Amino acid sequence: MTGHVGEEVRAISRARIVGAPTDELVDVHLEGGAVERIEPSGSAPLTGALDADGAFLIPGLWDAHVHFGNWAQTFTRLDLSGATSARQCARLLAEEARANPPIAGGAVIGMGYHGALWDPAPTTSLLDTVMGEIPAIAVSHDLHSAWLNSAAQNLLGLPLREGLVREGEWFTLSPAVDALPAADPDEPLRAAIADAASRGVVGITDFDFGNHLDVWRERNARSLTQLRVRAGFYPEFLGAAIERGLATGDALSEDGLVTLGPLKIISDGSLNTKTAYCFDAYPGGGHGVLSVSEDELTRLAARAHEAGIECAIHAIGDHANAIALKVFSTTGVRGSIEHAQLMRADDIVEMGERHITASIQPAHLLDDREPSAQLWPGKVPYEFQRLSKAGVTLTLGSDAPVSPLDPWLQIAAAVGRGEPETDPWEPGERLTPATALFSSTGGVGRILPGSPADLALLAADPLAPGISAADLRAMRVLATICAGRVTHAD
Repeated sequence: MTGHVGEEVRAISRARIVGAPTDELVDVHLEGGAVERIEPSGSAPLTGALDADGAFLIPGLWDAHVHFGNWAQTFTRLDLSGATSARQCARLLAEEARANPPIAGGAVIGMGYHGALWDPAPTTSLLDTVMGEIPAIAVSHDLHSAWLNSAAQNLLGLPLREGLVREGEWFTLSPAVDALPAADPDEPLRAAIADAASRGVVGITDFDFGNHLDVWRERNARSLTQLRVRAGFYPEFLGAAIERGLATGDALSEDGLVTLGPLKIISDGSLNTKTAYCFDAYPGGGHGVLSVSEDELTRLAARAHEAGIECAIHAIGDHANAIALKVFSTTGVRGSIEHAQLMRADDIVEMGERHITASIQPAHLLDDREPSAQLWPGKVPYEFQRLSKAGVTLTLGSDAPVSPLDPWLQIAAAVGRGEPETDPWEPGERLTPATALFSSTGGVGRILPGSPADLALLAADPLAPGISAADLRAMRVLATICAGRVTHAD
């Protein structure tokens, strides 16, 4: 294998195209950002060729749902995913403060704790006890809440409270947390982009909070250009997008790598916080939270549709999903339901009939098996196979940092529906390797002339007969090419 990061590739020699009728070696010629032609290996002299040496060629992978700034911060922020109690989580933050004190105006920030079932629950006073006057912020694994001590609440101008900062209030606050002073704000971004490329990723749909009409264009201008980005945005920026005459798919950067994505609307909460909006009550009471009324959802979707902007509606509970479907039907807007975790059977059928995409995050089921059994007893969430059979277009993503930005983890979870050492959870809802793979390629099927010059070379065939979820999860990526340039070389 030859090739260096940043190198322009004009051809790939001696490759095997995954999903092709035969596994013969071929030479793939690239021109103008696309596959120009495919020929039997050795048919013509090659210049500027990357030697695949028999490796397996697939379209470059996409993560259809990330919070990239938050994910990038995990490369430098404290990992709290291993905490098993509020007290242990607080101790980890205190130990981090002693080992790496924050710079002036900053805070100790950790991410990824799973606190839905903790007793005692996280409280400001508990965190104050171990942190004192050092600001401390712990972001939950689902990104729907954060735990702040008094010093952090004062730093960010919040009214003091004893409990968590949740849902809309946290979503509004999150950009201010990301903007707290750091030594090199681009360092985590560079690390996350390189890590994504090492997994075969050429593109993302980013749903970070903040002004995505400008953020990725500015990053692109700072040479953070190794990734295609569909920049999603939130309702507070809809007016600005319309004023600029922007529609979904329009270029936001001169090189065309950054385009406008969909309008993201968060209609309910999450399972672990018992805020996903459901028809049936949770054990102990409550149906969750409808974050945006049906009337407001309809108004926003209709306004977006008129401007040529697609919608991505976050819906996890079955009632939230039913409302989202009604909004798509009423307004005619195109787009996706993000998560689609718990749905009624008739709603799944309607979703297929209306050609609404289900943007799913299979690795979530690895964490949600126990909470689902407790909080949604008798229900079957994550019905991937039922969605697929109903004709629903699936796109796979991570919701990073809720789960890692790793398409092979998502593909493996969709195929195996569990960890390697456990029995599959609802095995009838497993996807085939082919469906999972080609739901991760940004709408690109088997490589053909005209396919984008966004490609990945693999050490093994991901569609080999009998391939296991464990094999998929461990897939080795030899090279990644985005817009005809090498972004990763093993």
